[in-house]
Amino acid sequence: QVQLVESGGGLVQAGGSLRLSCAASGRTFSSYAMGWFRQAPGKEREFVAGISWDVLGTYYSDSVKGRFTISRDNAKNTVYLQMNSVKPEDTAVYYCAASNDLRWSSERFYNLWGQGTQVTVSS
Repeated sequence: QVQLVESGGGLVQAGGSLRLSCAASGRTFSSYAMGWFRQAPGKEREFVAGISWDVLGTYYSDSVKGRFTISRDNAKNTVYLQMNSVKPEDTAVYYCAASNDLRWSSERFYNLWGQGTQVTVSS
């Protein structure tokens, strides 16, 4: 079983950058696809970005494509979300999640979750 802990959230001005990290425990991290999700107050959860276990595949939602980059370091059991050119609408709680399903590019197949980290973008 993999346990996930997010960090790196905070307050950032519009147009700025922030990097989120998700540290995973457990020796099987490298066999999981990883994803970042977010949920703003009153809104549904959104699948923001995903990355395959072997780094060969990535997914981005249209809302963040070209601004956010997901990456992972399997040696460090960590997945990252680099957020550039942030906007006030990026304000949300960001969650890290893991999937052991080949259909990891679909949000339905994530079954392990972190506690979340708050990101607030001021205008």
